[in-house]
Amino acid sequence: MTTDIHATAPSDPPTTATMRAVAFTRSLPVEDPASQVDVELPRPVPGARDLLVEVRAVSVNPVDVKVRGGGDPDGARVLGFDAAGVVVEVGEDVTLFQPGDEVWYAGDILRPGTNAELHVVDERIVARKPRSLSFADAAALPLTAITAWEGLFDKLRLTEASTGTLLVVGASGGVGSMVLQLAEALLPGVRVVATSSTEESEAWVCGLGAEATVNHRAGDLRGQIAAAAPDGVDWVFTARVADPGQLELYVDVLNPFGQIVAIDDPETLDIAFLKSKSISFHWELMFTRPIAGGDGQLAQHRLLTDVAALVDEGRVRSTATTVLRPIDAEQLRAAHRQVESGRTIGKVVVAAR
Repeated sequence: MTTDIHATAPSDPPTTATMRAVAFTRSLPVEDPASQVDVELPRPVPGARDLLVEVRAVSVNPVDVKVRGGGDPDGARVLGFDAAGVVVEVGEDVTLFQPGDEVWYAGDILRPGTNAELHVVDERIVARKPRSLSFADAAALPLTAITAWEGLFDKLRLTEASTGTLLVVGASGGVGSMVLQLAEALLPGVRVVATSSTEESEAWVCGLGAEATVNHRAGDLRGQIAAAAPDGVDWVFTARVADPGQLELYVDVLNPFGQIVAIDDPETLDIAFLKSKSISFHWELMFTRPIAGGDGQLAQHRLLTDVAALVDEGRVRSTATTVLRPIDAEQLRAAHRQVESGRTIGKVVVAAR
């Protein structure tokens, strides 16, 4: 169930030379009112392949928290990656969209973020949002959908014909929730075992397609996984490879020639001992294609188009569980506080109105 917390709605988007945005200027604890502040910035100008989007909703991801805590920026940095909104202007070489289109996307870590009234984004990482979702529900999905899709299909190369067992670690979070749904929708031969730690998170992951669960706080996780997957695990999708003992656990439970996809950020990682079982290790970073630039970014346009179709067919649903309003510093600090707690199930969204 989505919790919707509403404050005073903002006025219509600006037509002047400036816009309202939320930025951080110093790396501060989330409890500090200065950790994110309301600012007035120049209205952005789209480049040749860019869209200028009126942002209707954003969501907060662990990457937002990581960037905010990673040191003082050079000036005022606007965070935010997920967005759903309406195209208001297009660059001269844009071919995929026109003003008035409702879109969703996950942005580019090298450009200003989406926590603003207006945002500029390359059209090649944008798709039309699902018709069946509100802007708030749509904003919960792009970053996690891209991460899950690239991990499952570009890295593990799973197909409709694949058979075996997938262990999803961190399954009740944003990315894990999308891994479960995409596996349920597109991988009929893959049996999914998901980690959970509470009755609420167990209900959540089972509702998204997990066929078995293991409790990572209950002890004897190896024994639990062996009972849930008696033929062993073929693939691991994890948000917690940096946690002590996790990689050793995966090597124990994976079958020979198994594979791991990791999305978190350990400072160092020794993977030499994976060799004895010929285990493959993959990193997944959904910003890779935007960082590289060029027409390779179109893969994300196509990916999000496919996910939108799955949503409109009723095969994938929004993972928004809390919606705060409006998009201002106070609500974004509250959203960051929830994400930093590490206890969030699904996604926290901040909507304009």
